Amino acid sequence: MNFCPQCATPVLWRFEAGRQRATCPGCGWIQYDDPKLVAVAVIPVEGKLILGKRAINPRIGYWSFPSGYVNRGEAVPDAMVREVQEETCIEVEVEQLLGLYSETANPIVLAVYVARWVAGSLAAGDEVSEVGLFAPWCLPDLAFPNDQRIVRDWLSYAQTRAL
Repeated sequence: MNFCPQCATPVLWRFEAGRQRATCPGCGWIQYDDPKLVAVAVIPVEGKLILGKRAINPRIGYWSFPSGYVNRGEAVPDAMVREVQEETCIEVEVEQLLGLYSETANPIVLAVYVARWVAGSLAAGDEVSEVGLFAPWCLPDLAFPNDQRIVRDWLSYAQTRAL
């Protein structure tokens, strides 16, 4: 960014709020790079998990949970339901928030929900080339480092539900 989005003054890089940030000497605007929030669905079906094979970058050709960015003004659970429908052609309901996942220096924050399949036929929709059901101990090549952690957390969650 070279110019202030509010007054078009050339920005300067200064130390603000703990790090170097683009700042405007004219109006005082400061660029804060907010994290991107992704809503993720873990959808168990008879002990297996629904995954989609990514048809877009990043990590095209690898498998991951139905997920996508939360739109401004959209409730996170609603975003998860929308993304599942777009990618798998099924309708789900939120069962439980499984967890929030973030890492230092990674601007992506995941809000992961356990969801229940309530309607529709499983089929590849937007952004995936295939969908499938996989046992947690026999997974295809997963796209993202947090995917394995999500599987482990879901297994712990499922075990407590079975008690």
